[in-house]
Amino acid sequence: MTGAGDEPFITAVKPLVDAMGGEMLPPDEAGPDDVVLAWAGADVVAVRLPQLADSLDHILAAMERKKGKPLADLDRKAKQEVVRTLEARGAFSVRHGVETVASALGVSRFTVYNYLNREKGN
Repeated sequence: MTGAGDEPFITAVKPLVDAMGGEMLPPDEAGPDDVVLAWAGADVVAVRLPQLADSLDHILAAMERKKGKPLADLDRKAKQEVVRTLEARGAFSVRHGVETVASALGVSRFTVYNYLNREKGN
């Protein structure tokens, strides 16, 4: 997939691709919706981005790893912080985003909407 000079580039972009839940593949295997990245004038790697709904699941899983426990086990203030972070990342523009987040937080959709409205009111 790469030449010897491409390794620093691959190493540099891998954490970003992983954080997005993407997949790296050889550029000649890229599909029409994949993003081909070039380095020093040559195509080096293609990135297959996840579907938005899969991306939300990936973001929630990453947040759980970062917090060190299930999001449902967080206190109210921490859950509100999670909702703020997710809103900033566009989580609620995804179909069923509120339901998905509510389930992960162990709260009702109404509670998630309250957290969102509380932010807008401040």
